[in-house]
Amino acid sequence: MSERVALYFVASPLQYLAARRIAERFEAGARQVLVWYKPGVTPIVRMEDWDAARYMPWPRWEPLPGICGRHRRLRDNIDLVVGLVGRCETLHIHSAVFDTEAINYFLRALPKACGARQMKARILPDGIISIHRYPLSITKRLAQYARKLRRLIAPELDYWCFSGDRIGSDAPFCDRIYVIPGLPHNYPADKVVVLPPLVTVSTARTACEPGVRRALVIGQPLVGAGLMAAEDRDAVAAEIRAWLAAQGIERIFYKAHPKDPGQELRLSDYMLVNLDEALEVHLANTPYDAVLGVRSSALLFARQSSPAETRVIAFGWDRIRFKSDAQRRDMRAAFTTCGVEVQ
Repeated sequence: MSERVALYFVASPLQYLAARRIAERFEAGARQVLVWYKPGVTPIVRMEDWDAARYMPWPRWEPLPGICGRHRRLRDNIDLVVGLVGRCETLHIHSAVFDTEAINYFLRALPKACGARQMKARILPDGIISIHRYPLSITKRLAQYARKLRRLIAPELDYWCFSGDRIGSDAPFCDRIYVIPGLPHNYPADKVVVLPPLVTVSTARTACEPGVRRALVIGQPLVGAGLMAAEDRDAVAAEIRAWLAAQGIERIFYKAHPKDPGQELRLSDYMLVNLDEALEVHLANTPYDAVLGVRSSALLFARQSSPAETRVIAFGWDRIRFKSDAQRRDMRAAFTTCGVEVQ
């Protein structure tokens, strides 16, 4: 039996890097268990860094075949994670959000199945999303109680209903919220723990061609995510290309977003970057004269890990469809506080 197990549910490279820092700095001595549930994380996982690590299918998108496939996947996932965690005295469950059936059921199922006498839930940072609070609406609260009905046929699926912020920051099971240094937030001060830098900036960056100026354009879903109309997206792409031309930068690289198969901001002369590491690690190790995008969290990390002479610019903010004026204001404040130029 392990004395303490630290379990991390991650869905992005950023969350993976945060989990690594937590494991090293705050959960040293615990059994370290990683579970990732988005296939895009797979290439960056270093199995040797964990005591146990496995991919977990998301029940909604990857149900088991046949009748009640989603329900059976939920139960199968619990068995999977119980096997990874093993028996323990104390269990710390880390996730970026707890208002989702794919994660929430573990809060009650795992301690009982693993014999844990104590369980605490801790929140992983999730980039720009973490600068806002997202209060649960009445509809979402009712949905929580509907999910609790599963325990009538599967006692281990006992949903933990809660109120306040949907990620679980106000819930009684949450005792710690990890945040990224330099990024503003609205979480309770008594729960917040500031992480050390997620990546170490290399003092010997990858050598590039001397005299050749380079830029990286960071893609993200814009039209596909409802953030812009197609004509606005095209105008922003043209604006970025015009800025690069004015700066005399001709070697242009493009990092696509996993949820942007159409590569909305990529032009024909942009060279696609394919990585087997987190983008944040790539930015820390590879010099660029400019890093450009719209409102990707990667711009914040590019600013933190790049020398002062590197231009980091967010374009097209006058064309973005923000959910509210408050969101626009808070997001702009986060970018400018971190030193990103907002056009």
